Parts: sequence; C-alpha cells; structure tokens
Amino acid sequence: MPVLFFDIGATLADAREEADGSLTLLPRPRVLAVLDALLDVRKGVISNPGPSEGAAERLASALQAAFPGRFTDDALIHWGPKNSREIFDEAVAGTGAEGIPAAAAGECVFVGEDHEERAFAGQAGLRTAAHPVFTGAALENRPVLWARIELPEDGGLPALETVANQTEVVPVHIASMRLVLAMASMRGAAALEQAGFTVDLRGPVEDTAAFLIRDDRTHTPADGVADGPDRAITRATSAFGVVADELAGLTAPPLLPLGPAPGGVYVAAPAGAPIEDVHLPGAKPGHTERLLPDPALLSRPGEAWAQGLAAGLAGGPAEPGAPASAAGDGRPSAETIAAVRAAVTPEVLRGHVARISGVAPLRDGEALLVSSRDASAADNPRVVEALADRFQNLGLRVRLHRFRWRGRRLFNVEAEHRVAGADSTVLITAHLDSTASSGEFVDENGDPRPYDPAVDPAPGADDDGSGTAAVMAAAECLHDLLDEGRTPTRNVRFVLFNAEEQGMVGSKFYARAAAAAEDRIAAVFQMDMIAGRQQGSPLTVEIHAGSAVTGPVVGASDALGALVADTVPAVDPAVTVQQLTGPSDPALGRSDHASFHERGWAAIAVSEDIFALDGGPGTGTRQYHTPGDTLTDQDHSPEFAATIARSVTATALTLAGL
Repeated sequence: MPVLFFDIGATLADAREEADGSLTLLPRPRVLAVLDALLDVRKGVISNPGPSEGAAERLASALQAAFPGRFTDDALIHWGPKNSREIFDEAVAGTGAEGIPAAAAGECVFVGEDHEERAFAGQAGLRTAAHPVFTGAALENRPVLWARIELPEDGGLPALETVANQTEVVPVHIASMRLVLAMASMRGAAALEQAGFTVDLRGPVEDTAAFLIRDDRTHTPADGVADGPDRAITRATSAFGVVADELAGLTAPPLLPLGPAPGGVYVAAPAGAPIEDVHLPGAKPGHTERLLPDPALLSRPGEAWAQGLAAGLAGGPAEPGAPASAAGDGRPSAETIAAVRAAVTPEVLRGHVARISGVAPLRDGEALLVSSRDASAADNPRVVEALADRFQNLGLRVRLHRFRWRGRRLFNVEAEHRVAGADSTVLITAHLDSTASSGEFVDENGDPRPYDPAVDPAPGADDDGSGTAAVMAAAECLHDLLDEGRTPTRNVRFVLFNAEEQGMVGSKFYARAAAAAEDRIAAVFQMDMIAGRQQGSPLTVEIHAGSAVTGPVVGASDALGALVADTVPAVDPAVTVQQLTGPSDPALGRSDHASFHERGWAAIAVSEDIFALDGGPGTGTRQYHTPGDTLTDQDHSPEFAATIARSVTATALTLAGL
C-alpha cells in the first residue's frame, strides 16, 4: 500500500509567522484538490518546524487548521531537519501499524518543492514529486519533464492557464507572451498539444531546480547567423557551456540545458550544484534568477490593479474594482516633503547601515558586530530579528515569512500599518542580505581561494544596506506622521527580502505567497543600492520600470517611475534622473521588483548609477559584491542615499494618501 509524505512550507502551504510566534498556513493553489483526490491513500508529513521551543506543536496545530481531516495519522507525521536521508528512512520505517506491515521505500512518495530534499528522499529509496500536482504521476511511476511551451498567436496566457490547471502542468517562468517554461508529465504535455500549444520536452525534473542565467557578455554576430531565434540558440549554447565548465566536477548528474531564455539561458541544476555562485564574464547585478513552480503564475492577479492605477494616475477611468488613484496629481505636498526631510537624513541612514554592516553594534547596549548578512552567515538571522524588533517598536504589525534555501531556514521581514477600509497596499522594499562573492580571498598559505559565505566578511553597506536603511527610515517617517495625526488612505507595508543575492529567492517566495493570498498591491517601490557615488561624479539616480512581460504592468510601472522622477527635483534639483523602461531596461528582471512584475503588479527599482547608458559600468560603487563595500568606503555617500530615499519615501507615502 503506497504512503505519501508531504513537505509543508511552500509545498503544501505558505507560512506566516506573527511577532508573537503564532503561525498561520495558507494552502497553495491546487493543493486541496490534490489531497481530496487522494482520500484513500495514506498521507503523512515530513517537515522541519525549526529549533525553537514548541515549534513542532505550533506547526502541527497550524497544519490541522489549514488542512482539517486530511492528516490524521500521527504515526506518519515526522518533524526534523531534511539535510540527510535519515528522516526519510525513519518515515519509511514508521509506516507500519497494527495489522499493517511497513511499506517498502519504493512504495513511498515524498512530495517536496526543494530539490535538495528530494535528492535525500531519493537516496532513501523513495519516489519523489516536485509539486503536489505530480503526486499521481509519482504514484504511477510516470516521469515529469521540463517543458518549453510555445503559445499560438490566438492563444494567450489565460488560455494556457485554463488547460494547465486541468492537467499535470505547473509553470515556472513566463519568458514572454509566447513562451512559458514549465514542468509537465507526458499526460500534461499531451493535453497541451491537443489544445493547440507546442511543447518541447527537455529532460526529467527529478532532483533539479530551474534557473535563468543572464549573459551580459558583448557578443558579435556569428558568421551567417543573424539576430533571431537561431542567434538566441547560439548565445544560449555559449552561455550554458561557460556555466557547465565552471561547475565541471562539482555536479553529478551534470547540468541540464533548457534552451534560450530572455537575455541568457535556462538551466536545470541538480541538488548540490552551487549555481548561484557562477558568474559569467562581465556579469552585472541580478545575473541569476531562481524560478519557482506555481500553478497560479499565469493568472497575473496584479494586472487589474496595475491597469486601474495607471488609468487613475493618468486621470482616466479606472477598471471596476481596481484601486483609485491618490488624491491630486500624485506629487508630494510641501508638508510631506518637509516631514520626509526631517526623518530621512544622512545621519539616520548612516546609523542604520552602521548597525547592519558591522561598524556599530547591531543592538544598543550589546557588543555584537555584524560580519556578514549573507544567507549562509550566522549573523543573517540575528539581523532579521533586530530589524523585526525595530519595526515592532514603531507600532507596526510585524510578520516573518519563512522559506528554505539550500537547507537553511530564512525569513523575509514584513511590517505593516493597516488602514480600515483601504482598497490596497503600497510596498516600500529592499533586500537585507549581502554577499562578497566577487572579492579576492586567500588561504593560510596565501593562495587564492573561493569566497566562503559562512565565514568571510560581507558588510554590504551599499548592497543593500543602503536600501535596508532607507526602508527603516521610511517606517520611522510614517511613525512620525501618524504621531502628528496624519492618516494614510492605503495600507503601507515595509518589506525586507532575504536571499536576493541567490537569485531573488526571498522576493520570489514572497510575491508568490502574496498572489495566493489575493493581496491587493497598488505599487512596489524597491530600493537596491542607493549610496554608491564615485567622488566627483554627477549625481545620477536610476529608476527602473522595465518588465519582461507586457501588459498593464508596463504602463503602471512607468507611471510609478514618473512619479519618483517628478519628486527628485523637489528633494534635490541638482540630481539627474535616468528613467529606464521597456525591453532595453538593463535592470529588467534583475532586482526584487521583478518578482512583482511577474505577477502583474506595478513595481520599480530605484538605484544609484549602476548601468551606464553605453552598456559599461556606471558611477556607483566600485566595491560591488566585495568585502570593501563598507560604510567608510570612499564611494559610499549617505548624503546621496538620503536624496534617493527621500524621493522614494515621499512618493510612496503620497500614493498611500499622505
């Protein structure tokens, strides 16, 4: 008799943890239907609740609340780390009961999104499924493959969604309105082809995960190969070759090429492959994007909100049910500008950066100096806790959004001021993690060695300590305005994403969960690297609105960018604004705002001068991803950061009705 074991976090449900430690699980799309279709199959759980006291009890209670009556056999519930085959062996051994012999490992199926955990389950002899949708395929020992789905001219994303949600297909990335990367069984692929879609099957999913690797190298047209599909294939083949060579000997089985991707190549990486550490020559920020499976990816729930926002800001009629525009023309009032100037100062930003980059103790009265906020560093969770406490002290509702990366339990930090009757929410965001992966390190013999994220310093004062500091200062500004009796008309939410440097992992999980929860997001303002300015260079701020997928999100994001561009001169008329949008935006898909574009929400990323218009480096920091990215670096300017932070904060708070 087969036995199913499910991972909880991200696979069955999205987890939200309140400041008081209480936990809520929100079932993922299509999960309840899958479970209810398997009522006669024994079902259990293999999940890691974390090390805190009472964590297993809280998770068990949340599981029963979210999935009543569906996991009733306590003998099949297993709590603990999934960083080896041990817990999977224990789960198989525990399948026996009075009158029921223990199942063989090959009769058991582990359903889990994390490809590293699936690899450990496979070592223990279990069959695996990368998503609950493929549970039936795993039970019947049918393969699930990576698939490139080409949409016909007369069949858009809604048509594909209708078919995919009725069969064994789960999308992972929308490359364009005509190409989607997905997981599919042969049964699912056949259903797609019968509906008129072209399906190119690339190889088994098994214990792999998909990534988009962008290729920033300068290419010259190959002899006889013009721009177009053939040229894209040539470039993708070249990029894959470089990535495979860099990881040669480190992965078994080898990487699997999944074909051309927007600006690069799709890659399926097996468990243990350090794909995030690969840097193609000339790699620019955001060169790697982690792709997550999601049956709801094609629905793009933010599009109605984006369309209404764009129409409202342009003075036109909003779509029914879409958010109304902010009062007036969207420009901050003199009172709001004054309040932002008072709260968001170079000194305030310098103080926040000092605490999270190791110049000053992380907490007042304590000795701890932060060495690194890398997702693999011990200081990362300490910084998360300190930032959450600071938000809590400002009277905001704080939540931690948990997710897993390379076996680590990580958190995004969310803090919100809610307004009764608000039609939507304005997000002010940055990423809290850091890296020094481009630094030069030597071993005890003085020989070059690779960056070790667990121990090497990665202060990340600019990337993205500056953006994190700006989000904290914006929250403090809102606190001051509320104390003065001013009240927004929209919710204001501050979010600090984790593991951005690993392919925007944290924001991917966050935006996916927000879409599943039907969050009404009016706009996202992301600040990523805002303090870098080479001495003597022009004061230049970049506003990135380019989206990889067309639709209402394009006009709405452009409108947000225009609002910030209009605010900058009111803050500092000496600053030049570079508005970058459309397919030529060099930051397209490269920062956390792209995770919201993927869902159709209006979003922009605001930064220092990272990308020169001629394709070369900008005039921002020269210490990108090195241990030299410190508060005392000559390229670090809290004054310049304050200009950008004030411009974004004033615009966002105005859009929120202040």
